[in-house]
Amino acid sequence: MSLPFLSLLGTLLGLVLLRVPIAFAMLCAGFVYLFVSGQDLGLVVDQVMNSLFNAYILLAIPMFILAANVMNAGTISERLWRAADAVVGEARGGLAHVNVVVSLVFSSMSGSAIADAAGPGLVSIRMMERVGGYPSGLAVAVTAASAVIAPIIPPSIPMVLYALNSGTSVGALFLGGILPGILMGLALMATVVVIAPRMNLPASPAMAPRERRRALAGSLVPLTLPVILLGGIWSGIFTPTEAAAVAAMWAMILAIVVYRAFNMRGLWAVLASSMTQSVVVMLLIAGAFLVNYAVTAERLDRALADLVTGAGMNAWTFLLLVNALFLLLGCIIDTGTLLLVLVPLLMPTVLGLGIDPVHFGVLITVNIMIGLVTPPFGLLLFVLGGLSGVKLSETVRYLWPFLIALVACLIAITYIPAIVLWLPAMFGF
Repeated sequence: MSLPFLSLLGTLLGLVLLRVPIAFAMLCAGFVYLFVSGQDLGLVVDQVMNSLFNAYILLAIPMFILAANVMNAGTISERLWRAADAVVGEARGGLAHVNVVVSLVFSSMSGSAIADAAGPGLVSIRMMERVGGYPSGLAVAVTAASAVIAPIIPPSIPMVLYALNSGTSVGALFLGGILPGILMGLALMATVVVIAPRMNLPASPAMAPRERRRALAGSLVPLTLPVILLGGIWSGIFTPTEAAAVAAMWAMILAIVVYRAFNMRGLWAVLASSMTQSVVVMLLIAGAFLVNYAVTAERLDRALADLVTGAGMNAWTFLLLVNALFLLLGCIIDTGTLLLVLVPLLMPTVLGLGIDPVHFGVLITVNIMIGLVTPPFGLLLFVLGGLSGVKLSETVRYLWPFLIALVACLIAITYIPAIVLWLPAMFGF
Protein backbone atom coordinates (compact mmCIF):
# COMPACT_ATOMS: atom_id res chain seq x y z
CA MET A 1 0.00 0.00 0.00
CA SER A 2 1.53 3.30 -1.12
CA LEU A 3 2.24 6.43 0.93
CA PRO A 4 -0.49 8.44 -0.88
CA PHE A 5 -3.13 5.85 -0.03
CA LEU A 6 -1.94 5.59 3.58
CA SER A 7 -2.26 9.39 3.72
CA LEU A 8 -5.83 9.07 2.43
CA LEU A 9 -6.71 6.50 5.10
CA GLY A 10 -5.06 8.53 7.86
CA THR A 11 -6.87 11.71 6.84
CA LEU A 12 -10.22 9.92 6.56
CA LEU A 13 -9.87 8.21 9.93
CA GLY A 14 -8.71 11.39 11.66
CA LEU A 15 -11.57 13.49 10.32
CA VAL A 16 -14.14 10.84 11.21
CA LEU A 17 -12.80 10.70 14.77
CA LEU A 18 -13.16 14.50 14.88
CA ARG A 19 -16.84 13.97 13.92
CA VAL A 20 -16.51 15.63 10.52
CA PRO A 21 -19.41 14.47 8.30
CA ILE A 22 -18.28 11.42 6.33
CA ALA A 23 -18.98 13.08 2.95
CA PHE A 24 -16.60 15.98 3.68
CA ALA A 25 -14.09 13.58 5.25
CA MET A 26 -13.94 11.54 2.03
CA LEU A 27 -13.60 14.66 -0.14
CA CYS A 28 -10.74 15.98 2.01
CA ALA A 29 -9.05 12.56 2.03
CA GLY A 30 -9.29 12.50 -1.76
CA PHE A 31 -7.60 15.90 -1.98
CA VAL A 32 -4.80 14.64 0.28
CA TYR A 33 -4.31 11.54 -1.92
CA LEU A 34 -3.98 13.62 -5.08
CA PHE A 35 -1.61 16.10 -3.40
CA VAL A 36 0.70 13.46 -1.90
CA SER A 37 0.76 11.46 -5.14
CA GLY A 38 1.64 14.60 -7.11
CA GLN A 39 -1.44 14.50 -9.31
CA ASP A 40 -3.41 17.48 -10.60
CA LEU A 41 -5.95 18.59 -7.99
CA GLY A 42 -8.29 19.40 -10.87
CA LEU A 43 -8.98 15.66 -10.99
CA VAL A 44 -11.37 16.26 -8.09
CA VAL A 45 -13.72 18.14 -10.39
CA ASP A 46 -13.25 15.61 -13.17
CA GLN A 47 -13.97 12.57 -11.01
CA VAL A 48 -16.85 14.06 -9.06
CA MET A 49 -18.72 16.06 -11.69
CA ASN A 50 -18.30 13.65 -14.59
CA SER A 51 -19.28 10.69 -12.45
CA LEU A 52 -22.36 12.46 -11.12
CA PHE A 53 -23.52 13.73 -14.52
CA ASN A 54 -22.99 10.36 -16.19
CA ALA A 55 -24.92 8.46 -13.50
CA TYR A 56 -28.50 8.92 -14.74
CA ILE A 57 -29.69 6.35 -12.21
CA LEU A 58 -28.86 8.77 -9.36
CA LEU A 59 -31.98 10.79 -10.22
CA ALA A 60 -34.01 7.99 -8.63
CA ILE A 61 -32.66 8.74 -5.15
CA PRO A 62 -34.14 12.25 -4.54
CA MET A 63 -37.42 11.10 -6.14
CA PHE A 64 -37.75 8.09 -3.81
CA ILE A 65 -36.86 10.32 -0.83
CA LEU A 66 -39.56 12.81 -1.87
CA ALA A 67 -42.16 10.04 -2.34
CA ALA A 68 -41.46 8.62 1.13
CA ASN A 69 -41.65 12.04 2.81
CA VAL A 70 -44.91 12.91 1.06
CA MET A 71 -46.46 9.59 2.13
CA ASN A 72 -45.39 10.11 5.73
CA ALA A 73 -46.89 13.61 5.78
CA GLY A 74 -50.04 12.68 3.87
CA THR A 75 -51.89 10.31 6.30
CA ILE A 76 -51.06 7.31 4.12
CA SER A 77 -49.28 5.58 7.02
CA GLU A 78 -52.38 5.75 9.22
CA ARG A 79 -54.58 4.32 6.45
CA LEU A 80 -52.22 1.40 5.92
CA TRP A 81 -52.18 0.74 9.67
CA ARG A 82 -55.98 0.51 9.89
CA ALA A 83 -56.11 -1.87 6.94
CA ALA A 84 -53.42 -4.15 8.39
CA ASP A 85 -55.22 -4.12 11.75
CA ALA A 86 -58.38 -5.28 10.00
CA VAL A 87 -56.53 -8.26 8.53
CA VAL A 88 -54.25 -9.59 11.29
CA GLY A 89 -54.98 -7.51 14.40
CA GLU A 90 -57.24 -10.01 16.15
CA ALA A 91 -54.52 -12.64 16.69
CA ARG A 92 -52.64 -12.83 20.00
CA GLY A 93 -49.95 -10.19 19.75
CA GLY A 94 -52.01 -8.83 16.88
CA LEU A 95 -50.66 -5.26 16.96
CA ALA A 96 -47.11 -6.62 16.64
CA HIS A 97 -48.25 -8.57 13.56
CA VAL A 98 -49.88 -5.39 12.25
CA ASN A 99 -46.58 -3.55 12.75
CA VAL A 100 -44.76 -6.06 10.53
CA VAL A 101 -47.48 -6.10 7.86
CA VAL A 102 -47.49 -2.30 7.65
CA SER A 103 -43.71 -2.33 7.15
CA LEU A 104 -44.06 -4.95 4.41
CA VAL A 105 -46.63 -2.81 2.59
CA PHE A 106 -44.86 0.51 3.13
CA SER A 107 -41.56 -1.00 2.02
CA SER A 108 -43.04 -1.36 -1.47
CA MET A 109 -43.43 2.42 -1.57
CA SER A 110 -40.55 4.09 0.30
CA GLY A 111 -37.22 2.30 -0.24
CA SER A 112 -35.76 3.66 3.01
CA ALA A 113 -35.55 2.06 6.46
CA ILE A 114 -35.37 5.47 8.13
CA ALA A 115 -38.50 6.65 6.28
CA ASP A 116 -40.34 3.48 7.33
CA ALA A 117 -39.29 3.89 10.96
CA ALA A 118 -40.07 7.61 11.13
CA GLY A 119 -43.44 7.34 9.35
CA PRO A 120 -45.56 4.21 9.87
CA GLY A 121 -43.07 3.11 12.52
CA LEU A 122 -44.05 5.93 14.86
CA VAL A 123 -47.73 5.25 14.20
CA SER A 124 -47.12 1.59 15.10
CA ILE A 125 -45.32 2.46 18.34
CA ARG A 126 -48.09 4.80 19.46
CA MET A 127 -50.82 2.26 18.70
CA MET A 128 -49.00 -0.62 20.42
CA GLU A 129 -48.36 1.47 23.54
CA ARG A 130 -51.64 3.36 23.88
CA VAL A 131 -54.18 0.99 22.39
CA GLY A 132 -52.65 -2.42 23.06
CA GLY A 133 -50.78 -1.68 26.27
CA TYR A 134 -47.58 -3.26 24.95
CA PRO A 135 -44.27 -2.53 26.73
CA SER A 136 -42.62 0.47 25.10
CA GLY A 137 -39.37 -1.44 24.55
CA LEU A 138 -41.19 -4.21 22.69
CA ALA A 139 -43.04 -1.70 20.50
CA VAL A 140 -39.77 -0.05 19.47
CA ALA A 141 -38.00 -3.42 19.01
CA VAL A 142 -40.68 -4.74 16.63
CA THR A 143 -40.74 -1.45 14.73
CA ALA A 144 -36.95 -1.35 14.32
CA ALA A 145 -36.75 -5.00 13.23
CA SER A 146 -39.56 -4.64 10.68
CA ALA A 147 -38.23 -1.34 9.30
CA VAL A 148 -35.13 -3.09 7.95
CA ILE A 149 -37.38 -4.76 5.35
CA ALA A 150 -38.05 -1.42 3.61
CA PRO A 151 -34.87 -1.36 1.47
CA ILE A 152 -35.14 -5.09 0.70
CA ILE A 153 -38.56 -5.08 -0.99
CA PRO A 154 -38.47 -2.69 -3.98
CA PRO A 155 -38.08 0.17 -4.45
CA SER A 156 -34.76 0.36 -2.64
CA ILE A 157 -32.35 3.28 -2.38
CA PRO A 158 -29.43 1.04 -1.24
CA MET A 159 -29.95 -1.22 -4.25
CA VAL A 160 -29.78 1.82 -6.53
CA LEU A 161 -26.44 2.72 -4.95
CA TYR A 162 -25.22 -0.86 -5.39
CA ALA A 163 -26.27 -0.85 -9.05
CA LEU A 164 -24.39 2.41 -9.55
CA ASN A 165 -21.10 0.84 -8.49
CA SER A 166 -21.53 -2.69 -9.83
CA GLY A 167 -23.26 -2.20 -13.17
CA THR A 168 -26.02 -4.60 -12.10
CA SER A 169 -29.56 -4.18 -13.44
CA VAL A 170 -31.76 -2.25 -11.01
CA GLY A 171 -34.80 -4.17 -12.23
CA ALA A 172 -33.12 -7.50 -11.46
CA LEU A 173 -32.09 -6.28 -8.00
CA PHE A 174 -35.63 -5.08 -7.26
CA LEU A 175 -37.06 -8.45 -8.29
CA GLY A 176 -34.40 -10.26 -6.29
CA GLY A 177 -35.37 -8.45 -3.10
CA ILE A 178 -39.04 -9.44 -3.07
CA LEU A 179 -38.82 -13.01 -1.75
CA PRO A 180 -36.08 -12.22 0.84
CA GLY A 181 -38.17 -9.30 2.13
CA ILE A 182 -41.29 -11.47 2.44
CA LEU A 183 -39.22 -14.19 4.13
CA MET A 184 -37.94 -11.69 6.69
CA GLY A 185 -41.48 -10.45 7.37
CA LEU A 186 -42.76 -13.99 7.89
CA ALA A 187 -39.83 -14.75 10.20
CA LEU A 188 -40.65 -11.71 12.35
CA MET A 189 -44.31 -12.69 12.52
CA ALA A 190 -43.33 -16.25 13.49
CA THR A 191 -41.22 -14.75 16.27
CA VAL A 192 -44.25 -12.82 17.52
CA VAL A 193 -46.26 -16.08 17.54
CA VAL A 194 -43.58 -17.71 19.71
CA ILE A 195 -43.16 -14.90 22.24
CA ALA A 196 -46.81 -13.81 22.46
CA PRO A 197 -47.97 -16.54 24.92
CA ARG A 198 -44.83 -16.17 27.05
CA MET A 199 -45.29 -12.41 27.35
CA ASN A 200 -49.09 -12.64 27.56
CA LEU A 201 -49.51 -10.24 24.67
CA PRO A 202 -53.11 -9.16 24.06
CA ALA A 203 -55.24 -9.59 20.96
CA SER A 204 -57.06 -6.61 19.47
CA PRO A 205 -60.83 -6.45 19.93
CA ALA A 206 -62.83 -7.89 17.07
CA MET A 207 -63.54 -5.26 14.44
CA ALA A 208 -67.13 -4.77 13.31
CA PRO A 209 -67.72 -5.91 9.70
CA ARG A 210 -68.64 -2.43 8.56
CA GLU A 211 -65.55 -0.90 10.18
CA ARG A 212 -63.38 -3.63 8.66
CA ARG A 213 -64.72 -2.90 5.18
CA ARG A 214 -64.10 0.83 5.64
CA ALA A 215 -60.52 0.20 6.81
CA LEU A 216 -59.75 -2.05 3.85
CA ALA A 217 -61.42 0.32 1.39
CA GLY A 218 -59.35 3.21 2.75
CA SER A 219 -56.14 1.40 1.81
CA LEU A 220 -57.09 0.63 -1.80
CA VAL A 221 -55.97 3.95 -3.27
CA PRO A 222 -52.56 4.03 -1.49
CA LEU A 223 -51.96 0.44 -2.57
CA THR A 224 -52.14 1.52 -6.20
CA LEU A 225 -48.70 3.11 -5.74
CA PRO A 226 -46.65 -0.12 -5.59
CA VAL A 227 -48.79 -1.60 -8.37
CA ILE A 228 -48.04 1.36 -10.65
CA LEU A 229 -44.41 1.56 -9.58
CA LEU A 230 -43.40 -2.08 -9.88
CA GLY A 231 -45.79 -2.94 -12.69
CA GLY A 232 -44.39 -0.10 -14.78
CA ILE A 233 -40.79 -1.21 -14.23
CA TRP A 234 -41.32 -4.88 -14.98
CA SER A 235 -43.61 -4.29 -17.94
CA GLY A 236 -41.04 -1.98 -19.49
CA ILE A 237 -43.32 1.09 -19.52
CA PHE A 238 -40.68 3.10 -17.68
CA THR A 239 -37.21 2.65 -16.23
CA PRO A 240 -36.50 2.44 -12.47
CA THR A 241 -35.32 6.07 -12.57
CA GLU A 242 -38.51 7.20 -14.30
CA ALA A 243 -40.49 5.04 -11.86
CA ALA A 244 -39.09 7.08 -8.97
CA ALA A 245 -40.47 10.27 -10.51
CA VAL A 246 -43.83 8.56 -11.10
CA ALA A 247 -43.89 7.43 -7.46
CA ALA A 248 -43.20 10.95 -6.21
CA MET A 249 -45.85 12.47 -8.48
CA TRP A 250 -48.51 9.90 -7.53
CA ALA A 251 -47.75 10.31 -3.80
CA MET A 252 -48.22 14.08 -4.15
CA ILE A 253 -51.52 13.61 -5.99
CA LEU A 254 -52.79 11.33 -3.22
CA ALA A 255 -51.65 13.58 -0.38
CA ILE A 256 -52.72 16.94 -1.86
CA VAL A 257 -55.65 16.22 -4.17
CA VAL A 258 -57.24 13.03 -2.86
CA TYR A 259 -56.70 13.29 0.90
CA ARG A 260 -56.06 17.06 1.20
CA ALA A 261 -53.53 16.24 3.93
CA PHE A 262 -51.56 19.46 3.59
CA ASN A 263 -51.58 22.80 1.77
CA MET A 264 -48.87 24.51 -0.28
CA ARG A 265 -47.00 25.55 2.85
CA GLY A 266 -46.94 21.93 4.00
CA LEU A 267 -45.82 20.84 0.54
CA TRP A 268 -42.95 23.33 0.63
CA ALA A 269 -41.85 21.94 4.02
CA VAL A 270 -41.81 18.41 2.57
CA LEU A 271 -39.89 19.58 -0.52
CA ALA A 272 -37.33 21.43 1.62
CA SER A 273 -36.80 18.39 3.85
CA SER A 274 -36.43 16.12 0.80
CA MET A 275 -33.92 18.48 -0.81
CA THR A 276 -31.82 18.56 2.37
CA GLN A 277 -31.77 14.78 2.62
CA SER A 278 -30.95 14.42 -1.09
CA VAL A 279 -28.02 16.85 -0.84
CA VAL A 280 -26.58 14.82 2.04
CA VAL A 281 -26.75 11.65 -0.06
CA MET A 282 -25.29 13.30 -3.16
CA LEU A 283 -22.36 14.78 -1.20
CA LEU A 284 -21.69 11.30 0.16
CA ILE A 285 -21.71 9.89 -3.38
CA ALA A 286 -19.36 12.65 -4.57
CA GLY A 287 -16.87 11.84 -1.81
CA ALA A 288 -17.12 8.13 -2.55
CA PHE A 289 -16.31 8.70 -6.24
CA LEU A 290 -13.05 10.35 -5.21
CA VAL A 291 -12.10 7.55 -2.80
CA ASN A 292 -12.99 4.96 -5.44
CA TYR A 293 -10.66 6.72 -7.88
CA ALA A 294 -7.83 6.21 -5.38
CA VAL A 295 -8.78 2.53 -4.88
CA THR A 296 -8.75 1.97 -8.64
CA ALA A 297 -5.50 3.86 -9.15
CA GLU A 298 -3.83 1.74 -6.46
CA ARG A 299 -5.36 -1.44 -7.99
CA LEU A 300 -6.52 -2.53 -4.54
CA ASP A 301 -9.62 -4.21 -5.95
CA ARG A 302 -7.49 -6.45 -8.16
CA ALA A 303 -5.06 -7.10 -5.32
CA LEU A 304 -7.91 -8.30 -3.11
CA ALA A 305 -9.21 -10.58 -5.88
CA ASP A 306 -5.74 -12.06 -6.35
CA LEU A 307 -5.35 -12.55 -2.59
CA VAL A 308 -8.65 -14.40 -2.25
CA THR A 309 -7.95 -16.54 -5.31
CA GLY A 310 -4.41 -17.28 -4.18
CA ALA A 311 -5.63 -18.39 -0.75
CA GLY A 312 -7.89 -20.97 -2.41
CA MET A 313 -11.01 -19.46 -0.85
CA ASN A 314 -14.30 -20.68 -2.33
CA ALA A 315 -17.45 -18.65 -2.84
CA TRP A 316 -19.23 -19.91 0.29
CA THR A 317 -16.32 -19.06 2.59
CA PHE A 318 -15.98 -15.64 0.98
CA LEU A 319 -19.70 -14.92 1.49
CA LEU A 320 -19.41 -15.98 5.13
CA LEU A 321 -16.59 -13.48 5.65
CA VAL A 322 -18.54 -10.79 3.78
CA ASN A 323 -21.54 -11.39 6.06
CA ALA A 324 -19.38 -11.00 9.16
CA LEU A 325 -17.72 -7.86 7.77
CA PHE A 326 -20.93 -6.11 6.72
CA LEU A 327 -22.82 -7.06 9.88
CA LEU A 328 -20.03 -5.51 11.93
CA LEU A 329 -19.51 -2.40 9.80
CA GLY A 330 -23.26 -1.91 9.31
CA CYS A 331 -23.51 -1.10 13.02
CA ILE A 332 -21.07 1.78 12.88
CA ILE A 333 -20.72 3.05 9.30
CA ASP A 334 -23.30 4.77 7.12
CA THR A 335 -25.13 2.54 4.60
CA GLY A 336 -24.17 4.71 1.64
CA THR A 337 -20.51 4.70 2.59
CA LEU A 338 -20.40 0.91 2.76
CA LEU A 339 -22.09 0.50 -0.60
CA LEU A 340 -20.16 3.21 -2.38
CA VAL A 341 -16.69 2.38 -1.08
CA LEU A 342 -16.64 -1.38 -0.44
CA VAL A 343 -18.69 -2.60 -3.42
CA PRO A 344 -16.16 -1.43 -6.07
CA LEU A 345 -13.41 -3.00 -3.95
CA LEU A 346 -15.17 -6.38 -3.72
CA MET A 347 -16.72 -6.72 -7.18
CA PRO A 348 -13.66 -8.19 -8.98
CA THR A 349 -13.49 -10.90 -6.29
CA VAL A 350 -17.24 -11.52 -6.52
CA LEU A 351 -17.08 -11.98 -10.28
CA GLY A 352 -13.88 -14.03 -10.07
CA LEU A 353 -15.53 -16.51 -7.70
CA GLY A 354 -18.58 -16.84 -9.94
CA ILE A 355 -21.00 -15.24 -7.47
CA ASP A 356 -24.06 -13.75 -9.14
CA PRO A 357 -23.91 -9.94 -8.69
CA VAL A 358 -27.70 -9.78 -8.14
CA HIS A 359 -27.45 -12.35 -5.34
CA PHE A 360 -24.49 -10.48 -3.85
CA GLY A 361 -26.25 -7.12 -4.04
CA VAL A 362 -29.36 -8.31 -2.21
CA LEU A 363 -27.19 -10.17 0.29
CA ILE A 364 -25.10 -7.18 1.35
CA THR A 365 -28.21 -4.98 1.45
CA VAL A 366 -29.76 -7.41 3.94
CA ASN A 367 -26.49 -7.45 5.90
CA ILE A 368 -26.30 -3.68 6.19
CA MET A 369 -29.96 -3.39 7.15
CA ILE A 370 -29.54 -5.91 9.97
CA GLY A 371 -26.54 -3.87 11.09
CA LEU A 372 -28.88 -0.89 11.52
CA VAL A 373 -30.64 -2.71 14.39
CA THR A 374 -27.65 -4.49 15.92
CA PRO A 375 -26.82 -3.24 19.46
CA PRO A 376 -25.17 -1.18 20.69
CA PHE A 377 -24.58 1.11 17.69
CA GLY A 378 -27.46 0.34 15.31
CA LEU A 379 -28.61 3.62 13.77
CA LEU A 380 -32.30 2.69 13.70
CA LEU A 381 -32.24 2.01 17.43
CA PHE A 382 -31.02 5.56 18.08
CA VAL A 383 -33.46 7.11 15.57
CA LEU A 384 -36.47 5.37 17.09
CA GLY A 385 -35.21 5.91 20.62
CA GLY A 386 -34.94 9.63 19.96
CA LEU A 387 -38.35 9.85 18.32
CA SER A 388 -40.18 7.72 20.89
CA GLY A 389 -38.29 8.63 24.06
CA VAL A 390 -37.65 4.93 24.87
CA LYS A 391 -34.24 4.06 26.34
CA LEU A 392 -31.90 1.89 24.27
CA SER A 393 -31.52 -0.65 27.10
CA GLU A 394 -35.28 -1.16 27.24
CA THR A 395 -35.46 -1.76 23.48
CA VAL A 396 -32.50 -4.16 23.39
CA ARG A 397 -34.12 -6.26 26.10
CA TYR A 398 -36.88 -7.25 23.67
CA LEU A 399 -34.90 -7.09 20.44
CA TRP A 400 -32.82 -10.29 20.54
CA PRO A 401 -35.47 -12.82 19.33
CA PHE A 402 -36.22 -10.62 16.31
CA LEU A 403 -32.52 -10.14 15.58
CA ILE A 404 -31.98 -13.92 15.67
CA ALA A 405 -34.86 -14.36 13.20
CA LEU A 406 -33.34 -11.81 10.81
CA VAL A 407 -29.88 -13.44 10.97
CA ALA A 408 -31.48 -16.84 10.27
CA CYS A 409 -33.03 -15.31 7.13
CA LEU A 410 -29.63 -13.90 6.17
CA ILE A 411 -28.06 -17.35 6.39
CA ALA A 412 -30.83 -18.82 4.24
CA ILE A 413 -30.42 -16.05 1.64
CA THR A 414 -26.65 -16.57 1.62
CA TYR A 415 -26.63 -20.30 0.98
CA ILE A 416 -29.86 -20.70 -1.00
CA PRO A 417 -29.30 -18.24 -3.88
CA ALA A 418 -32.60 -19.27 -5.50
CA ILE A 419 -34.44 -17.21 -2.87
CA VAL A 420 -32.96 -14.15 -4.58
CA LEU A 421 -32.51 -15.32 -8.15
CA TRP A 422 -35.74 -17.18 -8.87
CA LEU A 423 -37.89 -14.12 -9.64
CA PRO A 424 -35.26 -12.32 -11.78
CA ALA A 425 -34.88 -15.54 -13.79
CA MET A 426 -38.65 -15.77 -14.23
CA PHE A 427 -38.65 -12.27 -15.75
CA GLY A 428 -35.73 -12.99 -18.04
CA PHE A 429 -32.87 -11.30 -16.15
